Amino acid sequence: MTTQTHQFQHAATTYYLGESLANLGNYVNKERTILLLDENVDHHYADLLPGWKKLVVPDGEDHKNMEVIDQIINGLIELEADRKTTLVGIGGGMLTDITGFAASIYMRGIPFGFVPTTLLAQVDASIGGKNGVSHGMHKNMLGTINQPQFILFDYTLPSTMPATEWCNGFAEIIKYACIYDAELFTYLENNKDKALAQDVSVLQYLVERSVAIKTKFVLEDEFESGVRRWLNFGHTLGHAVEKLENIAHGQAVAIGMVAAAKISEKITKLPSEQTNRLIRLINDYRLPVTMQSDKDAVFNIFKLDKKREKDHIHFVLLEELGKAQTQPIPLDELKQILKEL
Repeated sequence: MTTQTHQFQHAATTYYLGESLANLGNYVNKERTILLLDENVDHHYADLLPGWKKLVVPDGEDHKNMEVIDQIINGLIELEADRKTTLVGIGGGMLTDITGFAASIYMRGIPFGFVPTTLLAQVDASIGGKNGVSHGMHKNMLGTINQPQFILFDYTLPSTMPATEWCNGFAEIIKYACIYDAELFTYLENNKDKALAQDVSVLQYLVERSVAIKTKFVLEDEFESGVRRWLNFGHTLGHAVEKLENIAHGQAVAIGMVAAAKISEKITKLPSEQTNRLIRLINDYRLPVTMQSDKDAVFNIFKLDKKREKDHIHFVLLEELGKAQTQPIPLDELKQILKEL
């Protein structure tokens, strides 16, 4: 087990890399802690956590809304949580997002931590302090940036996921390779069979490399005015497709990355052979590459993306595999490019 502590602008977060969920009590006071789990996680892991106070919420992205936040707040009140109570979210990305949001607004803020249980949550969703809920068709429209006190990474937890959920996590790892680490891209190409077979050493490397890359970007630009925007590669269009097609986040990001690469061919002159290499890698990790949604419907959602400023969107493009940039693209131009994809 490796311990790292990172100092962000307003708070420090400690990572426990390679720790076991069963050892959670070593890092928080059991009597002053409330666990937040979804129904699926509670079913799989309740026996590892006997005697803890807990709240259980419905599973699934459809429940990432203010109604569930109200349920959590009511539960905290019933359990007499105060400002010294720690809320620990154990679950996937949806669960860590709502944990951070509920903790940030309850009594104007209580301490919180995460134990991410899916590959996607371990490599992306639990890191960086973004939390919140969706509103209507708009993903993550409401939320804050507030860092957890700790994140406990138990590498054995994602092995209980269904195969489709397992593949979703690879979308975010591919994203990091695209925007920052060409060597990671090659590693993913060369180790796809081991990764899909859940080889422990390969997965440990992929999680720890992904955590390091995302943490670097967040430390440099916590409140997303510059390079942190690169982490949205594939997400602008991906969020729209996710809502319209009701598909998993990783699948939507995969589709969004292919679209962003094709847009990059037009704007930054990304070589088409690099786009094709990305498509092959996404296919290798059993993720989709084309959207089925009506393009006008996609545009109508992503024109309200959080990265919009007036009549343009800060869109993340690739110069080459391993090197990204952000450009403000006028909405009219994006609409036309989208039609041509």
